[in-house]
Amino acid sequence: MEWRGRRQSGNVEDVRGSSPSRGGLGGSPFGRGGGFRIPTGGGRGGGMSIGTIIFLVVIYFVLKMMGIDLLQVMESGQVGSPGVEQTETQSPRGSAQEEETKAFVATVLAETEDTWNGIFQANGETYQEPKLVLFRDGINSACGMASSASGPFYCPGDYKVYLDMAFFDELAQRFDASGDFAEAYVIAHEVGHHVQNLLGILPKVNAQRQRMSEAASNQLSIRVELQADCFAGIWGKYTEQKGILEQGDLEEALNAATQIGDDTLQKRTQGYVVPESFNHGTSAQRSTWFKRGFDSGKLSSCDTFNNDI
Repeated sequence: MEWRGRRQSGNVEDVRGSSPSRGGLGGSPFGRGGGFRIPTGGGRGGGMSIGTIIFLVVIYFVLKMMGIDLLQVMESGQVGSPGVEQTETQSPRGSAQEEETKAFVATVLAETEDTWNGIFQANGETYQEPKLVLFRDGINSACGMASSASGPFYCPGDYKVYLDMAFFDELAQRFDASGDFAEAYVIAHEVGHHVQNLLGILPKVNAQRQRMSEAASNQLSIRVELQADCFAGIWGKYTEQKGILEQGDLEEALNAATQIGDDTLQKRTQGYVVPESFNHGTSAQRSTWFKRGFDSGKLSSCDTFNNDI
């Protein structure tokens, strides 16, 4: 993919220097909750429980015994160890390889913006561009806490895509899906969820899932994921028309879709498959729907809810 020298999106939020060191929800790669997260209350407005108060009191006395007066620390505004001067957080900057990856992510995001702005405009609508948040280790989103182990995900609560760049290394090394267009497919898939959100699909799906059994909810989730794959394929089609795809790029994306299918992932991790637990789709389904979007370039080809999958 000939991405260097092209426009980079201004909608990238790099918070690698301020991400929490430990995530909350954990989980396995590729956002196994569905590729998008349902917003949670996160305990807002509920105050502190008795257990929390007791815990804080215990911590206070433990620190007191260690010679640290927490009240004095709070009053002085120092939150580090005694005698250690606190410095302002620097703008996050990683290795040269990380900075190149960041530039790549910003470029791919810009390409998705061009694609979906054009499609929405052609249909008399305005495309609201999502933010893409780069984090390290863990992140707190409008959908709750998540660790890097959760994989890339989209949160409909704040219209943001979340990505730990270390995921790309895992994609290549652990899941045998290397290549820049394989990485671009992952970003385009999450942006596909954003498109679903703007079209009102995700709110409707989330409401339905609340009333369903786990098995039925998984089946609905598969249709959501396959449509996001198809939307990613549409983006791939528009990118091809710009002449920036290179030989082998399409195969990279199709291989990535295959490697992260539910059946392939379960075979790799546990040696057997449990079809009723699938919530993203099989390898064949994921690659088929990406290719369908790529071949047609039309939203009408991505109706996974009213067609056999």
